[in-house]
Amino acid sequence: MPQSRNNTKDAYTLILEAIDVGVYKPGDRLVESDLAERFGVSRTPIREALQRLETQSLLARDGRSLIVNSLDHNQLAELYVVRTELEGLAARLAARHGTEEEVRVLQDMVDSDQALVDDPSALSRSNRRFHKQIHLASHNRFLVQQLDLVHRSMALMATTSIAAEGRGVDTLVEHQAIVDAIKSRDEDGAYSALRSHISSAFVTRLKQDNRD
Repeated sequence: MPQSRNNTKDAYTLILEAIDVGVYKPGDRLVESDLAERFGVSRTPIREALQRLETQSLLARDGRSLIVNSLDHNQLAELYVVRTELEGLAARLAARHGTEEEVRVLQDMVDSDQALVDDPSALSRSNRRFHKQIHLASHNRFLVQQLDLVHRSMALMATTSIAAEGRGVDTLVEHQAIVDAIKSRDEDGAYSALRSHISSAFVTRLKQDNRD
């Protein structure tokens, strides 16, 4: 019997989070009955969630089955263009509007992540939290909504660029530069630091893809 352990999250959110953390990867087939069993919900909300995810292009048809979608080279490049600009804007606004407490949280994240430098999976999860904190510190709800959409599409990547050799150390150096600029209320510096960070991650990902 499925356990009703997810009272506060709907089926859509549960499936989306499972894709985001890599439980389901690009190319994996999603089956209504399996999902209902895993999440402890009935098949009707699962079916509706799958339809919604397909409409958002997070899932694709493979015959009669639904699979987790993947991004081709052009889609990946287009996504990074949008992400770079929106993330840069978030950093700029965080430098302008972020509270002292929010900046302190960002610094604490960078400090804590030093212990995760050799654990790509854990650092990748923490990296998402770091970027989310910058989004929230922008104090612009519409920008946060758009960045949520972008990061939702980022879940369609099979691997994280942080897994590349040496990328963990570089990531934390880049994160510190972003925090320093936000802390100094340097809007242009924060914008540039975050854009540079995303650009470096994109270059790393392209190199990874070329080796696959």
